[in-house]
Amino acid sequence: MESGNRLAGRQSGQAAVEAALTLPLSIFLILGTLQLFLLLQARVLTEYAAFRAVRTGSVKHGDCEAMTHAAIAALLPTFARTDSPMALGTAFRTHRDNYYHPKQDTGHTGTIVWIARERPLRGTVSVNEEEAFDDVNRYAGAQDVVRLEARLIFWFPMRIPFANWVLGRMFLAHLGLREYSSVDPLQPAHQARWTGQSSVPLDVSIREELLARAQRREYAFPLQATYAMRMMTPARLRYFRTQNCPLTPEGL
Repeated sequence: MESGNRLAGRQSGQAAVEAALTLPLSIFLILGTLQLFLLLQARVLTEYAAFRAVRTGSVKHGDCEAMTHAAIAALLPTFARTDSPMALGTAFRTHRDNYYHPKQDTGHTGTIVWIARERPLRGTVSVNEEEAFDDVNRYAGAQDVVRLEARLIFWFPMRIPFANWVLGRMFLAHLGLREYSSVDPLQPAHQARWTGQSSVPLDVSIREELLARAQRREYAFPLQATYAMRMMTPARLRYFRTQNCPLTPEGL
């Protein structure tokens, strides 16, 4: 009888050890899967936000403020409450300055979107915008003036606890920004060694911003989308004092 109790005790202890070893992995699989689904949703909305930004700019003479607001409104469901008209209005008013706010955004700071305008080029926007817009064959470079093309970078905030830290480190290693080395808790003989250069093309400005946010322990991932369409209103010079929209690095 005593031997049976000892055997049951050993089996119970073994089960507890196995549970302790596998529980963190199971939790990560659940949280990591949820975070990846949110990332995929944000990817789809980033493409939609690029369309909305360019569509708005095309009818508002390339106005960056209007383009930025259109993009933020499309992306709000990925990082703010939008389950009611009141919540949607509050979220937009809070983020219309194109910044995350730590109290509302689980500690995240920095810009929400970057908008880099590929066309029209700043030097081709003429004071006589109406004439260039109406007669594209008469003015040099007018073909570029009537086409609005922009690249949008959305700094998607990863907010799932534990999964954001693990995935953040993995993304940095995959992009060649930081080395990743860690011991497998289930098999200590195995150790991850992610080193070397990444083959993923990444702009210098994006690399620097990603590292700066990582140093602040803010886990974000830059999602990019591009859209282009013919402008429905002529580009105005006052909206092209810089090539990219404000808060977006020039030369991106």
